[in-house]
Amino acid sequence: MKILMVLTSHDQLGDTGKKTGFWLEEFAAPYYVFKDAGAEITLASPKGGQPPLDPKSDDPDAQTAATERFRKDSEAQQALANTLRLADVKAENFDSVFYPGGHGPLWDLAEDKNSIALIEAFVAAHKPVGAVCHAPAIFRHTKNADGQPLVDGKKVTGFSNSEEEAVGLTDVVPFLVEDMLQRNGGHYSKGDDWSNYVVSDGLLITGQNPASSEGVAEALLAQL
Repeated sequence: MKILMVLTSHDQLGDTGKKTGFWLEEFAAPYYVFKDAGAEITLASPKGGQPPLDPKSDDPDAQTAATERFRKDSEAQQALANTLRLADVKAENFDSVFYPGGHGPLWDLAEDKNSIALIEAFVAAHKPVGAVCHAPAIFRHTKNADGQPLVDGKKVTGFSNSEEEAVGLTDVVPFLVEDMLQRNGGHYSKGDDWSNYVVSDGLLITGQNPASSEGVAEALLAQL
C-alpha cells in the first residue's frame, strides 16, 4: 500500500498576526495507523520541505499517544522536514491520499491547482481520498467527471460551524467548512462537538475534528 499524505504550507492565521499550519494530532494519528498497517507513506506539501505546525496543536492538552510517539520518532520527524513539492507527485504512484487538517488548508490547499488536479485524478482512478477536520476545505473547487462539485450528492463532514465558533475564528477564516460543503451540494452531517465522527461515501472519507483523524485513516485503509 502506498499512501500519500498532503500537508499545508500556509502559516498565517488570516490577518491576526498569529501563526497556523497543520494540526499535529491529525498528522500523527493517521501516520501511525498507516505505518502500523505496513503502508509506504510519502509526505508532500505545496512548497515542499518542512510544513508549518499550528502552535496550538503543540499545547499540552492537545497531546495524544500518537503525538507522543511522533516526538520520539526521529525517522518520522525527518520525513516531515523533507516533504515533496505537491507539483512533483502523481496520483498514479499511490493507492490513496490523506489530508490532515489544521487551519492552514483553508488558505492554500483549498485553492491549490496541483491539489485540485491530484484529488480529481485519485477519484477518476477509483482511489480513496481522506480528509479530516479543516482538510475537507480541499473540496471547495474539486469537480467530478461531469463538471459538478465533487461532493455534490455525497455524504460528508468536516469542522463544524459550532466548533469554529468555539475556537473564536468564525470571522477570521476565509470560509466555513460546513457552509462550503453544503453550498457544493454535499449532504453534511456532524456529531457532537469534539467527538469522533467519520463519514464514508464511495471514495470520499471525511472526519469532523481532531478526534476523528484515526477513524478516517482506518476507514481509508479498509477501502484498500
